[in-house]
Amino acid sequence: MLDKHDIDALATCAAQSPPALFTAIAAVATRHLNARLVTAMRHDEAASTVERIYSSNEAAYPVGGRKVKQDSDWSRHVLVEHRVLVSAGDDAIRKHYNDHAVIFGLGLHSCVNVPLVSAGNCIGTLNVLRAEREWSEDDVALVRALGIAALAGALMLR
Repeated sequence: MLDKHDIDALATCAAQSPPALFTAIAAVATRHLNARLVTAMRHDEAASTVERIYSSNEAAYPVGGRKVKQDSDWSRHVLVEHRVLVSAGDDAIRKHYNDHAVIFGLGLHSCVNVPLVSAGNCIGTLNVLRAEREWSEDDVALVRALGIAALAGALMLR
């Protein structure tokens, strides 16, 4: 779970700028979860798109990248129903992500997507990927807690 150092770092960076906050979120996820990729997306419901507003690996996943989110299990689960999605293992990655070849190419085999919800609307997602295929309940709880910080960053960018 988050310790005092993590909370202080997140609070300090939240007061600075959204990019600083997202960088701090990625650092916490790396330290506690062995995350190898952290991204945040802004959801435009009217256009059915998500746009990357943060990436810990801009070479593979640049900021500004957009994806059309058509009706899929992933979009219903995360964007519509506002539920956390845990994709544990290669089969789950293949099922939920069209870019699974890029994900596997980075040595990643699982992901947790947290919907960022404000006033009943999903305004984005926090996405944490790692090489390990499984996530404990505590791991998922930590990603959800980081989602609260990511929501603050996403709201600052609106």
